[in-house]
Amino acid sequence: MQTVLIIIHLVIVLALIGVVLLQRSEGGGMGLGGGGGGGVSGFMTGRGQANALTRATAILAALFFVTSIALTVMATTSRGPRSILDGAAPAPAGQTAPAAPQGGSVLEQLQRLQGEQQPANPAPAPNAPAPAPAAPQQ
Repeated sequence: MQTVLIIIHLVIVLALIGVVLLQRSEGGGMGLGGGGGGGVSGFMTGRGQANALTRATAILAALFFVTSIALTVMATTSRGPRSILDGAAPAPAGQTAPAAPQGGSVLEQLQRLQGEQQPANPAPAPNAPAPAPAAPQQ
């Protein structure tokens, strides 16, 4: 349903752009065709063309707003409320969750937790490369 509404929305947008570009410029300077809308001279005459294009612009603008609001409502209703606790993995059976550190700022609590997780005497890495011997001096 949302895909169909997006396609309808895009068709309305393209039609709105086309209708706005067909309207005669009131400013006078840079109109298409040099003569100010001379390309559509045989289609309709002055007042009838202005009324039809104005009415089409108003209808397309209203449809644009309706589809925009409908897409917004559909996007917000399809997205349910989420909690950060939903993604947390439960503790394995037999293990208890670590107790929350008491007092201090968040940074101090994180440093304490990091200190608890690191081993007291880390062993050297077994695949560590040996330092290169110094080059003999001449």
